[in-house]
Amino acid sequence: MTASRPHDIPSSRRAARALREEALLRASEERADTQPTPVIFRVSPLAPADAHHPSTRREVLLPGRPARARHARRHRIGPLGRAGTIVAVGIVGTLLLGSTAAVTAAMSEPAVPQAVGTTSPEPPVADVTGAEAFARMAEPLPAEALAAPEPAALDVCSQPAVTDALAAGDASGVIAAAGGADTFRTEIAEGRASCIPLDNPNLAWVVVNKARPYAPIDFRPASLVAPQGVRNIDGGWLRADAAAALTALVQGAAAAGAGEVALGSAFRSYATQQRTYSSQVVARGVEGADLVSARPGYSEHQSGLTCDVLPCNAGCGTIDDLDASPQGAWVKAHASEYGFIVRYTEGKTEVTGYIAEPWHLRYVGPELAAEYTAGGWQSLEEFFGLPAAPQYLG
Repeated sequence: MTASRPHDIPSSRRAARALREEALLRASEERADTQPTPVIFRVSPLAPADAHHPSTRREVLLPGRPARARHARRHRIGPLGRAGTIVAVGIVGTLLLGSTAAVTAAMSEPAVPQAVGTTSPEPPVADVTGAEAFARMAEPLPAEALAAPEPAALDVCSQPAVTDALAAGDASGVIAAAGGADTFRTEIAEGRASCIPLDNPNLAWVVVNKARPYAPIDFRPASLVAPQGVRNIDGGWLRADAAAALTALVQGAAAAGAGEVALGSAFRSYATQQRTYSSQVVARGVEGADLVSARPGYSEHQSGLTCDVLPCNAGCGTIDDLDASPQGAWVKAHASEYGFIVRYTEGKTEVTGYIAEPWHLRYVGPELAAEYTAGGWQSLEEFFGLPAAPQYLG
């Protein structure tokens, strides 16, 4: 604390006023020495780059103003004096600092209010704009979410109606009980119908080829009949269901104006097939005979389900004449309507083992014949998912 000066008697009114002002200034400085002085640095864009740092208290308190010499003339600074000015400057600085902090806080990420009594803040909410939310709503669901579940595969062998029809030898009843021709074929081709035999010659869907002989080898159908209303060149017989179907086919061709269809070769027994095959071997050799004639025990004619047909007009031709005739064109287009398929077609020798025979009709029943034709099948082997049989195994 500064010691007081001796009391000098002023010589004039002006001198007395100067003494009072100096006393007030000294008192305010003494009070400022006892309290921390707020330091305010103000950077002015107009200040020169080499502006000096404040070197006196006056420059710190009032930056930008040049310090006055102690002996310079003092002016009145208001009714509060220099102490009041210092306090005012401090208040203004505090307000400026507070405003800067408030602006900085407003520009930063807002704090999440925490509920009273909680120990951790609430998790932040995902920042999703309205457009993003709308786009997410408009996104289509995955195909797997929209697709209906596939129905469980039908176990045809567990159906009592199927087993009952099999026991009765009712081919049409088995197909109906299995759910139709498409399901029947699919279940067999995919190996899910082990109860349905393809080697039973008593059933219309039996498959006989060079790898699938009859069992027994000399099988003969229980009953054979001559088809009614059909010109029968060799006097052949067929199974009753196949004979009735051929009668309907011949009548259909005549009604459609396609001409007369006659029966050539029909059922051939094991013994008859031995003679037929042997004659082909003599004429063509074994390799050539195997392309046009089956060995005994391997011929579809032995089943009673197969017939060779030929065209008749003023007279009758041969089986070789069928393909180019109106009757041949009609048979190819309509045979399936009567339960027949053309068993050996062009381009399938590597599957069936035989060259094309447009005259060789095989009865499989109306349900399977319709499915076979609609699916564009060209061989029973492929239709039932069986291996190809281009040659004999033994």
